[in-house]
Amino acid sequence: MSTNDTVTKTVWQYSEPLPEETMAFLKGIAADYCKVKNYVYGRYSGIRSLNNLTPVYNILNEMRTCGLREQLNLPVVYYELAITDAVTNIKSSWGNVKNRIGDCITTNDNLSEDDRIYLRTVLKLNSVYAAILNHQDYEMPKKADGLDIDVKRLNNLLCRLTRRYLTQPNSDCTDSFRVSPNGYSYKDGAMRLVCRIPRKRVSIPLKDNRMFDRQIQVQIRQNDVALAVPVEARVRVHQDYKSTIYIYIGRQDMFTLSNEHIYGASLEELTDPETERLAKKNMERRKMYTVYVQSSEAGDVRKTQNIAENNFGRRKYDRQKEKEREKTKTYINAEINRMISVEKPARIVITKPVTGNKTKIYARSANRKMTRSFGGYIRERLAYKCKVHSIELVEISSRHTGQKCSACGGEGKRMGRAFVCEGCGLNTTIALNTAKNIQQKYSIG
Repeated sequence: MSTNDTVTKTVWQYSEPLPEETMAFLKGIAADYCKVKNYVYGRYSGIRSLNNLTPVYNILNEMRTCGLREQLNLPVVYYELAITDAVTNIKSSWGNVKNRIGDCITTNDNLSEDDRIYLRTVLKLNSVYAAILNHQDYEMPKKADGLDIDVKRLNNLLCRLTRRYLTQPNSDCTDSFRVSPNGYSYKDGAMRLVCRIPRKRVSIPLKDNRMFDRQIQVQIRQNDVALAVPVEARVRVHQDYKSTIYIYIGRQDMFTLSNEHIYGASLEELTDPETERLAKKNMERRKMYTVYVQSSEAGDVRKTQNIAENNFGRRKYDRQKEKEREKTKTYINAEINRMISVEKPARIVITKPVTGNKTKIYARSANRKMTRSFGGYIRERLAYKCKVHSIELVEISSRHTGQKCSACGGEGKRMGRAFVCEGCGLNTTIALNTAKNIQQKYSIG
């Protein structure tokens, strides 16, 4: 990476406390923005639309005449960005499907090399892939000429895997939206947003005088807003960053390196108590809702109204939840920064994310903890920090990194957090054993 390369980073700008009518306007825009996205998800995320996602202006043209914007009375600057956001997310969802199918292709021992070439070729060609999924005629890719394959069998396999992994995106985010530069302006230290009423704008007083000319994410908070602004920053090149480190990303300890260094050892102490607190709180709310329904059915208006007014509010609930979430994010970023400054890596090697085992039954508490493990966020921030510091991030398959003994190569046993090999007597942690296997696998190539 050259010194002229840049990376996109997010800077934050905050508003002054806003009056109730302004907050109501912003929440209304965010709610309608969400409705538009979900409408697009429902209409374009299926197999029939796979080949029509690019270019996006085709979908924009169709959505201009569907009547939804007029129904919501949503200004074009918000409406079209919501559509674009949704289409981007649909494309990302299809990318995830293709990646998971690609992993299946790699690990399926019943496939020949010719089979794999055909399937991977199809996945790269949306027109062919879409035709197969919709049982339509298509022209055989040139790369598939001369391959010894059973096309019908492979196409059926592709359809089965797609049905297994394809899910419809959905959004319940009603506290944020994006706005393009033609949707806002500045005057007297305030950002002025396009309103639902033509030629009128809503004023958002800001705490600083910075002005931007790019798409901005508006994040609605309790009585103000935070503006997420993407800006370009030059990457840093460190001449003394020369090592290669091998990392196991875990839920208990965030990073376990093959050199036995651990970073983010307190991650579990942050996430688990909050997970249990939320579980307890949600249980109490469900019980109260049951009482609410019973009171309503019994005709006890006073009790029903009292419960509704004092027990179902989300302001305090969401505020506490967001506070704890931000605390965890701060810790994650601090530990990533600490690891990079201490280890000084030129290259970081990790495994690709592993999908959950649908056949394995976990306890409810374990499922909750895994759901709130911040695994996706950790990977996202690690990738970003690598770009900022010109560090090469390598992802390899996790196959044979978990059960294999890193000392003798035999098969070991997992006992809680421990890894034990009866063959050579190795007794270590699962995390450290996996990190050492990652190092060995990468070194072998």
